[in-house]
Amino acid sequence: MIGRMIVANVLHRPVRTIVSVLAVAIEVGMVLLVVGMTTGMLTEAAKRVGGVGADIMVQPPGASFFLGVTAAPMPVKIADLIDGLPHVSQVAPVLLQFNTSGGLNLIYGIDMKSFNKVSGGFVYYAGGPVQHTWDILVDNWYARANNVKVGQTLNLLNHNFHVCGIVQHGKGARLFIRLSTAQEMTGALGRASIFFVKCTDPGYTDNVLAAIRKLLPRYQVLSVREYMSMMTSNNLPALTDFVTTMIAIAVGIGFLVIFLSMYTTITERTREIGILKSLGASKFYVIHAILEEAGLMAVVGIGVGCAGTFLLRTLIVTYFPTLTVQLTISWGLRAAGLALVGSLIGAFYPALRAASLDPVDALAYE
Repeated sequence: MIGRMIVANVLHRPVRTIVSVLAVAIEVGMVLLVVGMTTGMLTEAAKRVGGVGADIMVQPPGASFFLGVTAAPMPVKIADLIDGLPHVSQVAPVLLQFNTSGGLNLIYGIDMKSFNKVSGGFVYYAGGPVQHTWDILVDNWYARANNVKVGQTLNLLNHNFHVCGIVQHGKGARLFIRLSTAQEMTGALGRASIFFVKCTDPGYTDNVLAAIRKLLPRYQVLSVREYMSMMTSNNLPALTDFVTTMIAIAVGIGFLVIFLSMYTTITERTREIGILKSLGASKFYVIHAILEEAGLMAVVGIGVGCAGTFLLRTLIVTYFPTLTVQLTISWGLRAAGLALVGSLIGAFYPALRAASLDPVDALAYE
């Protein structure tokens, strides 16, 4: 009986129902997309650093988790000192530079010989390696997103680069130029932002870490495995605050819309509620009916929100291949829980107001 009444109430005001469902869907979608994009960004960045093939990263003191944020104060000659340590196979100096043309991308200034020894070399889809001063390699995701072909000219950092090759993504950056070119462009001659260190065997990583830390006590020395585990929003306070704020806004939207929707419903149905109470409906019955109606709209909204999020994710990765949106079941359940709880809390006061109506006053209401 109560189920049929709730369904009838929901269908009786289709516009109000659609607005409430969409509010919950937007709430769920905002939570999933914000978390998915931030998590995807960090995970993708960590995977690309891991894809370089190094065992250890050496950065200057106070270096940021985000590669490229820190300047390049380290002399390249440090690579020779590290290379002389036991169990070190190869050291690859890299100069990092941010590029904002066509999106935010990191450019690696690399020495092809040492970088290839650390990474195992590039897999070329077209073209070949960097040979001349203004040559540039791009990965296949960047090429697809920006419709870049071998032989094309790219204007980056106020310089024209010749695209000499398209390589498989996953080796740190999406753009690669000569180390000497990057040094000249940034005025950082003989300097590097980071050293990627390859051990003769991964089992020696801890030994080499200890040796480098003893050699360079003020520098930031991490194993790549440790770096990848640290690349989470929990280790980046500003990003955590951003995600929390966006989730709070999303929950607030759902709460307010459900609250206004149910409050308006109670005002519109004052006489109906009076009739129910005059027929013997208890306060609990009225509250239960209101909350169940709000819960039904929330459940439908959650379903629409999840479906819409997966659709948006497909569109995002189709039109912006360099972006990663990582959707997880755990955050899907959290988003659904937040939406459901927010909806029920939003409907609780209107439900209490409806339950406290006097039957006589309610029947006389116009």
